[in-house]
Amino acid sequence: MGGGLMNVGRGALGVIAGVLMVTLAALGHLLSPPAFDPPPLSASPAFRSLPAQPPAEVRHVDASARFRTETLTVPARDETLKATVRTPLTPGRHPAMVFVQGSGSGDGAEFTQQAEWLARAGIATIAYDKRTVGYNFRNRDFSLLADDALRMLDVLRRRPDVDPSRTGLWGVSEGGWVVPIAAAEDKDVRFVVLVSSPNVSPMRQVAWALNEQLLRLHAPTGVRDLLTRAMGGVGFDFLRYDGGPALRGITQPVLALYGTMDPSIPFVESTETLTGALDKGGNPDYTIRFLAGANHAMRLNGGAFAPGYLPTLANWIGGLPGTAAPSLHLAGETPVQRFEAADVPAAPWWGESTFLWLTLCLAAVGYVAAPVTEMVVRLRGRDLRLQTNAHLWPAIRRRLRRMAWTGLGEFAAVMAFITLIVLFSVNQAGAWPAVQAGWLVVRMLAVVMLVQEVTTVAAVLAGLRDGWQPSRWEKTVLTGVLGGTGLLLVTAAYYGLFGIPW
Repeated sequence: MGGGLMNVGRGALGVIAGVLMVTLAALGHLLSPPAFDPPPLSASPAFRSLPAQPPAEVRHVDASARFRTETLTVPARDETLKATVRTPLTPGRHPAMVFVQGSGSGDGAEFTQQAEWLARAGIATIAYDKRTVGYNFRNRDFSLLADDALRMLDVLRRRPDVDPSRTGLWGVSEGGWVVPIAAAEDKDVRFVVLVSSPNVSPMRQVAWALNEQLLRLHAPTGVRDLLTRAMGGVGFDFLRYDGGPALRGITQPVLALYGTMDPSIPFVESTETLTGALDKGGNPDYTIRFLAGANHAMRLNGGAFAPGYLPTLANWIGGLPGTAAPSLHLAGETPVQRFEAADVPAAPWWGESTFLWLTLCLAAVGYVAAPVTEMVVRLRGRDLRLQTNAHLWPAIRRRLRRMAWTGLGEFAAVMAFITLIVLFSVNQAGAWPAVQAGWLVVRMLAVVMLVQEVTTVAAVLAGLRDGWQPSRWEKTVLTGVLGGTGLLLVTAAYYGLFGIPW
């Protein structure tokens, strides 16, 4: 069937496939949002050379006191949260703080090491499991999380061994968007500690971190285009959250700690945003320290805490209110941030996640139509061999099956590749050969899809020329598979899989 056409016209088919590839590349460029290309950061002069941290802030802390550990449950909105309180056994009332977690489904046990150290140093703490109702991958209500933190603070304030005039909130990473809301809302929050607090929008923070990791992995520009176009189409409202108003509402003393080896947040811009908001809100009581070699969790290479972290925290909290107004607002190791934290351009309507999933569903329906239709025909007892030129159909059907498997393989490969990049970014792992290999596989599968589409259409046209009269169910199968692959090709073009240079 059409063998002569395929043999004689193979060069012509190659030209057609090449022209279509260039057309898809141009279409992807026209359909895509503006490129995400963060410019180099021009930091304010204050960040060119920071003074050393005052010795009094990192002086030795006696962390040898005995402490008590209690487990309790705290009613919150829509659910009850498990919490662990650790309090010093030394006489009197003690300063106290609430640990507010970063992103993800958190377990309060992650704070055990530093909570026990602080308790031995004379500071009470409460750590709790993050809520599961009203918090998930798609939806995050920071105000709801702030309410949880205030409920925990109230538990501490009511204890006889806690000094209610020295109770505050400690927030890490995502907690940097939560704690300011609580502090601005409730003045019973007497101090605020922000650790690795992004302060820019979640979208800008994630995009900055992703860009840094892609640069580290020497990823092609197309990889960044793929990921940022996918991010731009995500319709999660919390990603565009502006924490500025809450930061401007903080009137309490603030201690902000950043690590100079933190790959997750734009720490210079985060600091500039924080100081600008506090200055605008009329709050001069802030202390910002950069710890040499510390990562996002204030640890050195994922191991022990940075040497100055816990002493700085304990000395600052224990010294309040005297430590509220420091002699130096900014001090510590001079940080270096190479690029600005830029917003990912919002996707046009055809690039939004809803439209993407609709496209994928339509393609899947087209692929499923082939086996389902054939099964229905056989169940009705029709003998497919009695059709006009029935011998032509098996070869075309094999082509369609290969197209369906390639389309499914491409989708799986793209999802696996994105997951790989995310895991590399989160775990600070991976190497450029793995990224290059994954990118090559994803793009090659897109080319294979295109070639299969062209050659299958050519085979169908050759069969029609030879007198093949497809039945209604065969037309359904052809429309489903060819149309489904066509949708995937346009989608691949939007995400830059046909982009030039290769």
